[in-house]
Amino acid sequence: MLVLSFLLLVLLPSAVWGWYLWNRAADQYTSTVGFSVRREEGAAPIDMFGGIFGGTASSTASDTDILYEFIRSPDLVARTDKALDLRGKFSAGWPRDFVFAFDPSGTIEDLTDYWHRQVKIYYDDSSGIITVRVSAFSPADAKAIADTIFAESEKVVNGLSEQARVDATKQAAAELEKARGVLTEARQAMTAFRVRTRIVDPTVDLGAQMTVMTALQGQLAEAQVALDTLRQNARAKDQRVIQAEKRVAALEGQIEAERDKFGGEDSPEGENYAQLMADYERLKVDLEFAEGAHQTARVGYESALATAQRQTRYLAAHIAPTEAQRSLEPDRPWLLAMGAGLAFVLWSIMILVYYSVRDRR
Repeated sequence: MLVLSFLLLVLLPSAVWGWYLWNRAADQYTSTVGFSVRREEGAAPIDMFGGIFGGTASSTASDTDILYEFIRSPDLVARTDKALDLRGKFSAGWPRDFVFAFDPSGTIEDLTDYWHRQVKIYYDDSSGIITVRVSAFSPADAKAIADTIFAESEKVVNGLSEQARVDATKQAAAELEKARGVLTEARQAMTAFRVRTRIVDPTVDLGAQMTVMTALQGQLAEAQVALDTLRQNARAKDQRVIQAEKRVAALEGQIEAERDKFGGEDSPEGENYAQLMADYERLKVDLEFAEGAHQTARVGYESALATAQRQTRYLAAHIAPTEAQRSLEPDRPWLLAMGAGLAFVLWSIMILVYYSVRDRR
């Protein structure tokens, strides 16, 4: 019984398993790609995920963590299937090799599980290096899958780098836009003031008015001197005295009218220079402040943009995918030894249980 059970439970399954491995199991070829996330940046850069690291061209652990999960994700499996017909490549040996080949009728979850069998990821956490070994039923298929993994990973890194640049400049861009809006409002207010008053620069206009006032006051002084002289040498009803008095009165009235423009209580609307100057000075200060704030915001935005552009991530491959020249999988002697050893262990347990039960009887 021992010999018969050994033949049936150990030798026969091992023989069948060996026959399957050497006659039905399809050869598989391996292609390897190794890469890491590198960056070029200035001193004390801000990592795209919030950590602060120094140095230049160093690996970024957070990025490689993301890539590790991405390579194992159904998203990459679906992308590769769409680009290369992954189901067709993984089911090349089906149904003859039903153990190692993929059933093409499987779902995306089944394809992802099979992907984990065929795509082995080795991640060195200390150096941030990822090595991917891809197994397929032809050298060209294995290399094509490895190339696709690298290309899709590069897209992810580029997307993360772009998102980091956008995040780094988002606040500065918002401040610049706010400053631009304030500057636009200040300029529009100044333009509205000039349209309403029809004065481009009240300071220039005020200078002209002051020149007029000075000239009028000079003429008034001369007229008063002339009037005093006439009064001393002519009679009160003399036409020259009357004309001189009228000229003095006219000059005084004109001077008073000009003074009303500078803030008289009865000055017409739009002619009060004191109010005009107050409005103009306020608008001028607002405009200068808005221009200064806009210039500061622009410099800040350009600085943030330059800093973000220096913080460039890129995927550097130190092992390029190549086509294998011979099959390394499945490892038939090892698998046969494993199968025979498992069968022997199971047979030994059954025999021990049998003799234990028999001895108790």
